[in-house]
Amino acid sequence: MNDKNEQMSNQFLLPLVDESHGFIPVIPENIDDPIKDADIPEILPILPLRNTVLYPFVFLPISVGRESSVELIKTIYEENKIIGIVAQRDSFIDKPSMEDLYEIGTLAKIYKIIKMPDDSISVIIRGERRIKINKIVNDEPYLQAEFQTLNDVLPPEDDKEFEAVVSSIKDMSIKIIQLSINIPNEITIAIKNIDNISFLINFICTNTDFPTTDKQNLLEITDYKERIKLLMELLAKEVHKLELKDDIQTKVKTEIEQEQREYFLNQQIKTIQDELGANPADNEIKDLKTKAKGKKWNKETEKVFKKELDRLKKTNPTSPDYSNQLTYLQILLELPWNEYTKDNFNLKRAEKILNKEHFGLDNIKDRILQHLAVLKLKGDLKSPILCLYGPPGVGKTSLGKSIAEALDRKYARMSLGGLHDEAEIRGHRKTYIGALPGRIIQNLKKVKSSNPVFVLDEIDKVGNDFRGDPSFALLEVLDPEQNNSFYDNYLELEYDLSKVMFIATANSLSPIKPALRDRMEMINVTGYIVEEKIEIAKRHLIPKQLLDHGVEKKQLSFSKKVIEDIIINYTRESGVRQLDKKLAEIIRKIAKMIAFDEKFNKKLKINDISKLLGVAQFISEKYQGNEYAGVVTGLAWTAMGGQILFVETSLSKGNGKLTLTGNLGEVMKESAILALEYIKAHASLLNLNDDVFNSWNVHIHVPEGAIPKDGPSAGVTMATSIASAFTQRKLKRNLAMTGEITLRGKVMPVGGIKEKILAAKRADIKEIILPKDNEKDIIDIKDIYIKGLKFHYVDKIDEVLNIAISKYKIDNPLKIK
Repeated sequence: MNDKNEQMSNQFLLPLVDESHGFIPVIPENIDDPIKDADIPEILPILPLRNTVLYPFVFLPISVGRESSVELIKTIYEENKIIGIVAQRDSFIDKPSMEDLYEIGTLAKIYKIIKMPDDSISVIIRGERRIKINKIVNDEPYLQAEFQTLNDVLPPEDDKEFEAVVSSIKDMSIKIIQLSINIPNEITIAIKNIDNISFLINFICTNTDFPTTDKQNLLEITDYKERIKLLMELLAKEVHKLELKDDIQTKVKTEIEQEQREYFLNQQIKTIQDELGANPADNEIKDLKTKAKGKKWNKETEKVFKKELDRLKKTNPTSPDYSNQLTYLQILLELPWNEYTKDNFNLKRAEKILNKEHFGLDNIKDRILQHLAVLKLKGDLKSPILCLYGPPGVGKTSLGKSIAEALDRKYARMSLGGLHDEAEIRGHRKTYIGALPGRIIQNLKKVKSSNPVFVLDEIDKVGNDFRGDPSFALLEVLDPEQNNSFYDNYLELEYDLSKVMFIATANSLSPIKPALRDRMEMINVTGYIVEEKIEIAKRHLIPKQLLDHGVEKKQLSFSKKVIEDIIINYTRESGVRQLDKKLAEIIRKIAKMIAFDEKFNKKLKINDISKLLGVAQFISEKYQGNEYAGVVTGLAWTAMGGQILFVETSLSKGNGKLTLTGNLGEVMKESAILALEYIKAHASLLNLNDDVFNSWNVHIHVPEGAIPKDGPSAGVTMATSIASAFTQRKLKRNLAMTGEITLRGKVMPVGGIKEKILAAKRADIKEIILPKDNEKDIIDIKDIYIKGLKFHYVDKIDEVLNIAISKYKIDNPLKIK
């Protein structure tokens, strides 16, 4: 058995029995009457203690178990009862030597031996004075050592600082007793009744739960003033530790009490509700069962629903899992499993609705009518997945509503612009807090139909990051062979999307991933010519804005010339979005005049527009003549539609250096180099000397340098510009061109033909040079778009030069030899 003080904090509750009196007092009656020097032997028996330090004047009960220690106690108790108490450095050493003991210990007297039922011995000892072990002289049958006594240094009686510190440690000791659950409150009475400062300090050192090393440090300090300072530091740390512990325990207790209180209240509420027959949880489960009876789901879905409902029954209504489980079941019930709206197969009605809502867009309307016709004949057909691409403002998104109305289907729309998270499509797993289905499933739940017209807006603007790529999630949604079993992570079930008519919209096809593009049927929605914009404004935009602003039709009217003026001078777009905004601005200002009873023209004139909208915002894209050599009109395609651009070539004396300006991209720069090299290689066609290219620097510029430009379609324009500059001959009037070139002089086809033709018409161009392979694109364009235009289809650059460059020199030509 280990030598240790088994219950340090409770030592004064033990009955300390004296041989003569029966009880040993807790506080000695006379601590100033120490053992006489004559009674102290020269060689002192040493009793090592584990984890315990004895202080002078303090009683200490200890248990003795080592054979050597038992032998020591029995022998000395029969003699003078005086021993030395020294703490071990390492409590695990069973037979300590001099090196294993601290040098400073305490001279003690044995007061009582008590035999325990397990044959161990409990000994009550009292410390008398501090000693220092000089040398171990014998270790059998127990340790014996030479030693010297140490005298303590007390401060003067009038030391106020010392008195203040003593008072502080009393208060701190009492506070520790109050905070600690292991120290009995009776110790507080003992501390308050101790008048002797030496005993008080040693009493507190003994009964406070300090580590053995700290207690030994206190014992080794000779000066009481220094000892009490260290004691105060240790007490302060102990107070802080106990306060933190008490705060934690108080918080935990409060939380537990709150949880228990809520639990008991919920149980009481449940009991009351059961008595009244109105338990909300039971009612919710009953409602779920009732709603489930009317669902048209398959066996697998029904099986999952029943399983999750059983789990809900077993879940405590106060648990957070209950709310999550209930939400999941409610979503399952709200989804339109196998619920479809009936399509309207009246094709003439559908055609009428499409024509009423949208002017033009004949290809799309025809494709929708084709689908309706096949559906009417066959009775069942997978919905087509269309992708409408074209410039902004041409009616791609609004077309979805018209299609839904024509088919008598529900309409859903989801914007994909800036979408980065794949979970927006597939949903989050329901184990996550706040998890929900993907937006595809959410929209179906919202429209309560499994065959709506579903518009996926801005599909070309889908992003990707560390959370995944939504484009890949859309592969399953937009694949007719897969979307009949679309898997949503939240539902953990397959959902049939094959009857949904998906219509995607985009401004450009290039950002769309090839695999996604392959799953959609592409339909190009081109821009409108001025005449079409006028009709759209009269039929749709103006009536809508008049209604929105509370202006009656009889109060304001727009003539075709006024609308045309707004289109040409205040908008520059392929669609009609900006036109709609300008019309709204005009009607808004007229509404103000009506409200203030101001005079205005009910039939607007052109000069009224400049007053309402200010000066013209755009200079018309007009052909600029052929007075200068090297200035050629080209045709370009942008996301906003088609436009004309001018390619200018200037020559200056030099060594054949080529300079390119105008914020050109890499492909366009390569086109310029190709054009120049072709002209050099075929100088004879232009009656030029081969050496002339080494004498002149060539500078090619495309105006509007702030706008980036790129693409191969300006190849023929650049070649024609360079040829005109070196020959100093005029270009054919009112002519524009587009086409890619190769090094051997072949003209390659380009895209955006309809947009480019519209731009040419706006610029008053009369003739257009196009690649031979683009002739098929003209066949598909309505006559209204190409009326008044003459097309030249070419296969080689020399054909372009023969058509475009006239025989006449410009005024004041350069002398190029």
